[in-house]
Amino acid sequence: PFGELFLGLKTAQQAVGHQQTPGGVMVIKCGECAFTEYRVYPGRGRRYIQKDGKSYFFGNSKAENLFHLGRKAAKLRWTPVWRRMHKKGGADVARKTRTRRAQKFQKAIVGMSLEEIRQRKAKKPELRQKAAAEKEQKDKAKKGAAKAAAGKSAAKPKAQPQKEKVAAKVKPSKKR
Repeated sequence: PFGELFLGLKTAQQAVGHQQTPGGVMVIKCGECAFTEYRVYPGRGRRYIQKDGKSYFFGNSKAENLFHLGRKAAKLRWTPVWRRMHKKGGADVARKTRTRRAQKFQKAIVGMSLEEIRQRKAKKPELRQKAAAEKEQKDKAKKGAAKAAAGKSAAKPKAQPQKEKVAAKVKPSKKR
């Protein structure tokens, strides 16, 4: 007799939409409000079916009335739709997708094969080291030339600075 009350279902929980998992934890089958996207537990909310056959399930009268008034959920700050659009809250925001970097690969240049390009690239570090060594030698040579030039100018006698002539002080005459 008990099962007949619930349309042939085994228990009252199954009639309401509850299910039991193998671990013994009860799972409640919740609906979702068409306007607010909030969870609607069994026994709550209202279903609205339009003339064309589309059905909407609302969690409360507020959501239902706003839907019928033609309000957009994305324009109301308290809805999850608005929060998603404006990137509020960490849980609602999806993780940023990683952009794939273009992989570098070599193409042959007109007049040169890939092997020749690779050989030149392999030589470059050696050439750089040689160029750095040559630059150091040039710098040392310049410094040595500058020191030699300074040494020659130091050997020449320097002209002594002339003493400044002291102007005689003139006493102003007294006018009577």
